[in-house]
Amino acid sequence: MKYDLGRCLLEERLQLAGMTKEQLAQALHYKPERLSDYMENKRVMPLKTAISIADTLRCDTRDLYELTVIT
Repeated sequence: MKYDLGRCLLEERLQLAGMTKEQLAQALHYKPERLSDYMENKRVMPLKTAISIADTLRCDTRDLYELTVIT
């Protein structure tokens, strides 16, 4: 099955985790601006970054983006 990435859901996942963008950036040693780029769909998260973020927020990597099945 093939998927297309939709909107980034990082902002929603941060809210559910009770964490701010700045706290996540500090935990992962990233710049907050980098996370903003993902949240604003200016950049797509590399897989290693998505895994690190999902692990920190205790969610699945698939929870970080809206996914559309391509038929």
